[in-house]
Amino acid sequence: MGFRYIVEHMEEDEETSKAIPKWVELEYMHMRTLAGSDAHVHFTHLSTSSCRTLTDLFSSSTGHGIAQATAESKPILELMQGLSIPMEKVCLLDPKAEKAISPEDGDGRFECFLFGVRDDPPRDRTSELRVLGFPTRHLGPVQMTTDTALGVTKLVVHDKIPLSEIPYIDHPTIVFNPKESVEMPFRYIIENGEPKLPPGMREHLHEDLNKSFDF
Repeated sequence: MGFRYIVEHMEEDEETSKAIPKWVELEYMHMRTLAGSDAHVHFTHLSTSSCRTLTDLFSSSTGHGIAQATAESKPILELMQGLSIPMEKVCLLDPKAEKAISPEDGDGRFECFLFGVRDDPPRDRTSELRVLGFPTRHLGPVQMTTDTALGVTKLVVHDKIPLSEIPYIDHPTIVFNPKESVEMPFRYIIENGEPKLPPGMREHLHEDLNKSFDF
């Protein structure tokens, strides 16, 4: 069994009428590919309706090379208790951590890597996890999407690639045609000269851009 990656979504049940945004679905599905087939990705602290939506998505998407995934309403501490995982074995990826993540962090020191999901509009989700007292590591000075953060963590702790050797692109402009483009305010892994976006994200961004021009 590989590592467990935990994404604490922090969605309360009174928000059950809200659908999970499409960009969140795309990022969450992408995380299964980035984590790899021997990993398990847990999405925690979801509303009941979001659990159902994601569980349906995960069950309809199976294949070689993707991680097992579960969507759960319980928060991180309850999940850890159920899996008998001690606090010191969970690493919180925190931009304010003193130490950067390193390949040695994958040598048995940690079993799980914990992420607070980025939000729209932005809220400091990580601060709510920071106060719980987890060991922490950072991923560098530039904010990443949550799927990128998981992908970078996997490259470092599983594939043993130092953080400084991963190729990045910061704030890339996604060009759709000569008249339409959008700048993304995040750091991405770069692959074949392009930011590594979730499958379907480019099309979703283009649709969103077109909607913004509808009056």
